Amino acid sequence: MTAIPTLATERLTLRAPVLSDFETFAEFRASDRARFVGGPNTRHEAWGQFLGIAGQWTILGYGRWIVADGVTDEPLGVLGLLFPPGWPEPEIAWSMFAAGEGRGLAYEAALAARAYAYGPAGWTTAISLIDPANERSAALGRKMGCQPEGSFVHEVYGTMHIWRHPAPEALA
Repeated sequence: MTAIPTLATERLTLRAPVLSDFETFAEFRASDRARFVGGPNTRHEAWGQFLGIAGQWTILGYGRWIVADGVTDEPLGVLGLLFPPGWPEPEIAWSMFAAGEGRGLAYEAALAARAYAYGPAGWTTAISLIDPANERSAALGRKMGCQPEGSFVHEVYGTMHIWRHPAPEALA
């Protein structure tokens, strides 16, 4: 099994999921807040998605982390590296729970994830797929220096805008 690395930022810990994170994760997946990521979902569907966070690391050697408060360890979101079948390119994906919004935490965590993607994961390119109606995610993409680059239509998620992250050499 692949160990899920832990990343630390000024205010956050990006870490492996633990069972106590599931209730917060399931609440998010059941809410309208999950509409941009294929939700709302049933508790049963959320359970499979939650287990998939760890499973992706095991099978692919990279994945998403639980974004947790660096002091309290409260789960605040799910964020990281994603490249499922049918995706146009490797993605840096983010979903913040209600308690994690409005404080710049997604930006802080996404920068750490991108550094990991371009460093230990060895990625040379990354996109973020953003629902056209998700203005907060588009604002985060702009803040990260991403540029809009067309659209992608997924059989489940529908039309998503492709936001291209700056290449590793442009960030050096």
